[in-house]
Amino acid sequence: MLKKLYIKNYALIDLLDIELYSGFSVLTGETGAGKSIILGAIGLLLGQRADSKSIKTGAERCTIEAHFDLSRYDLQPFFTDNDIDYDAEDTIIRREITATKSRAFINDTPVALSMLKELGEQLVDIHSQHQNLLLNKQDFQLSVVDIIAQNQGLLADYQESYSQLQTAKNQLQALKEDIERNRQQADFMQFQFEELQQANLVDGEQEELEQQSDMLSHAEDIKGALYEADGHLNGEQQGAVDHVRQSFQTLRNISRVLPAASELAERLESCHIELKDIADEVSSLLERTDFDPAELDRLNNRLDLLYDLEKKYHVDSVEELIAQRDLLGKQLNAIENSDEAVAELEAKCQQLTAKSQQMADKLTKQREKAAKAIEKQMQQRLVPLGMPHVRFEVSITPSALGKSGQDQVAFLFSANTSTPLQPVSQVASGGEIARVMLSLKAMISGAVKLPTIIFDEIDTGVSGKIAEKMAEMMREMGQAERQVISITHLPQIAAMGSHHYRVSKEETVQGTTSSMHLLSDEERIREIAQMVSGSDVSEAAIANAKALLKQ
Repeated sequence: MLKKLYIKNYALIDLLDIELYSGFSVLTGETGAGKSIILGAIGLLLGQRADSKSIKTGAERCTIEAHFDLSRYDLQPFFTDNDIDYDAEDTIIRREITATKSRAFINDTPVALSMLKELGEQLVDIHSQHQNLLLNKQDFQLSVVDIIAQNQGLLADYQESYSQLQTAKNQLQALKEDIERNRQQADFMQFQFEELQQANLVDGEQEELEQQSDMLSHAEDIKGALYEADGHLNGEQQGAVDHVRQSFQTLRNISRVLPAASELAERLESCHIELKDIADEVSSLLERTDFDPAELDRLNNRLDLLYDLEKKYHVDSVEELIAQRDLLGKQLNAIENSDEAVAELEAKCQQLTAKSQQMADKLTKQREKAAKAIEKQMQQRLVPLGMPHVRFEVSITPSALGKSGQDQVAFLFSANTSTPLQPVSQVASGGEIARVMLSLKAMISGAVKLPTIIFDEIDTGVSGKIAEKMAEMMREMGQAERQVISITHLPQIAAMGSHHYRVSKEETVQGTTSSMHLLSDEERIREIAQMVSGSDVSEAAIANAKALLKQ
């Protein structure tokens, strides 16, 4: 329930700080006084997008804040799921708007507009005249039936199953298209696969072949260099190995008389061992190195094959060729086993279709049962609203499985016995549509725990006793732990409210300002009298106002 509304620097409002109460309240005021401005401010608290132009002229920011009592409603899971502090008796929603940004808060926690909207939809329902257009929309009519049928859980389960079915169908269609496309190219794919398979590709092979080819291409230079190095190391007269051997032996011979020569001899002997080992390896390489034109041709031919394949398949390495070969193999295998894959997905689609169909059948039965209850309730509500011969029928016709089941719902209406039933939006007058929507809202409010309902001039096109009956219906809605606020121009409805607020506009030095305040008993009599008689309030009008208030 909306307990308190605070608005500062919004449109024509300088400052509004007012308390609101449970039950049925009314809001009156002359056209243009600012009632729509207050609704606009509440809309911002419910997640509507803000416009910096709504900031009052001369102000830098505007603030809109509402306090709610949620103690009678099971809304704590929302706060827990979104990690927001929960205060059942005083939940605060706030919007702050400047020229450059807009911020939203729930209990002082910054939140996104989507989250504000999610909570707002569970707190306040604003029924304005444009909502009457919902009677043109089949999904609205279907949602009414589902609310009365309490189908929320079943519908959610069905939609999950239906979503899985659509996914499986899309997968099946994509698979069939892939198979058809691949079958058209199967011969070419088989040729490519065999070509790559026969190439006997080995990971890392290209680098090794390139190294071997490079070495064989320079075999003459390599052999010459090794021969020269071998001569320097192993030459009979000037070989480095023999010279080092002679040097450490000479030093060893004088080590008795020159102790320092002993250490040098040992160090040279170590060098001799390492040098001899190097010399042996050089000799071995010299013996093994030979120019083999046939081997070079074999290596180059193999490399040419790899280069040609890489160019043909637009890749840069043997690894990518192997990946291409494996992909072709998988695709060919998929073509070969496509019938099994298709059969598996078709079986899955059949299972999900059967599951969805079973749930859709249950939804239909629940809706048909609810339809009878809706027809009975609407008859009971509309007859007292000046439609003694009204007929209201919920038509449910079968359709293909869709996101909401297999039913098409239409509200059929006739205000008298001589007119055949037709879709309500096509045959009902403005006043009749207002009464139909009020009756629907009253019926829905009994099935949905919505703390606050605001009716914005739902009395359009009605007057007299019918207006009184509409007011009685709204007052009845406000008795079930609910807050109902009606913005009205009719004295019959204004007199029914437990609390009466007036919105007025005043011209000041600073400009035009709008304000709202709770009327006292005396103020209320005069306001209703003015609604009865116009600007000139007569004694008769005052008496009439008092009589209305005593009803």
